[in-house]
Amino acid sequence: MSTTPTSHSAVASLQLPAPAPLLSRTGWSAFIVALIVVCAVAPVLNLLVPAGSVFHLSDYSVALLGKIMCFAICALAMDLIWGYTGILSLGHGLFFALGGYVMGMYLMRQIGRDGNYKSDLPDFMVFLDWKTLPWHWTFSDSFVATLILIVAAPGLVALVFGYFAFRSRIKGVYFSIITQAMTFAAMLLFFRNETGFGGNNGFTDFKRILGIPIAQPSTRMVLFVLTGCTLLGFFLLARWLVRSKFGRVLQAIRDAESRVMFSGYSPLPYKLTIWVISAVMCGVAGALYVPQVGIINPGEMSAANSIEIAIWAAVGGRATLIGPIVGAFIVNGAKSWLTVTAPEFWLYFLGALFIAVTLFLPNGVVGLVKKLKGGEK
Repeated sequence: MSTTPTSHSAVASLQLPAPAPLLSRTGWSAFIVALIVVCAVAPVLNLLVPAGSVFHLSDYSVALLGKIMCFAICALAMDLIWGYTGILSLGHGLFFALGGYVMGMYLMRQIGRDGNYKSDLPDFMVFLDWKTLPWHWTFSDSFVATLILIVAAPGLVALVFGYFAFRSRIKGVYFSIITQAMTFAAMLLFFRNETGFGGNNGFTDFKRILGIPIAQPSTRMVLFVLTGCTLLGFFLLARWLVRSKFGRVLQAIRDAESRVMFSGYSPLPYKLTIWVISAVMCGVAGALYVPQVGIINPGEMSAANSIEIAIWAAVGGRATLIGPIVGAFIVNGAKSWLTVTAPEFWLYFLGALFIAVTLFLPNGVVGLVKKLKGGEK
């Protein structure tokens, strides 16, 4: 029996499918619209439209939207590890707070002698009768060093913790409990006055950033635009990650980690990499949050804050990227309204919302929209 060799032309005609675009045409259109709103529309409505006009965007709204965009970055980071990798963290509030504290230390040094005690040391150190800055405040007067530490501090903590946790193959509810315990331990540490982080009061009364008054409207608008651009940039980064080979391996780890190992892939470097990236994203969000809100204290490390990040992702829709961003806006918008009109009912609403989403909307708000549209993607 003779065999017919495969012709070179037939082999040459075989082509791998072209990689899908990062965003569809509709997706790019929505992205550009969001970029225009953040960079042009919002500044015009806030700075140029008169305060009495119905189209004026108030300073309060700018601060609120800026804060929610910081939370949306955290929700996006949560989606990368929970939605796409199957790792539920209940300790991401720690990474958010670490980035916030690094920025807070810089802002405290920017106060200079304008504090209540007219000292080069922060007021809380003067009150505690400290004579010199602690060693970990050494580079706090440098903005460049601050930017490096905003990334390095949460990234290093995540790297060390993640390496030992993932190497020990801790997963599921046990991993979630350990992350919550880690965050709680850090919160207790930061509450102590002798650690040099302001105790339970934390850092506040910021006056300048890069020598520019932080309270003036133009500075707050710059922070708002920077936060919006960072959120959009992280969205594109996350989109690129999950659509790459790296992202496909992450999803395989989520669905069947043992099969991934049998296929010759070690889950450790993949899980550790996305874990560190997610932590750094939260650290950057915390650094952007502090100058806009004007305070950072150990309460940001509370278990409730970390759980809320997971709720934002669940409400919006896991493994969708856009869903957690939507969830952060929905939940925090409702929180802003309810804590003013009916503060005693806010926690009940949050619990009921999470239960309702778990029972009736397992794919979140984005999943519901897709279902109503007939499963369109």
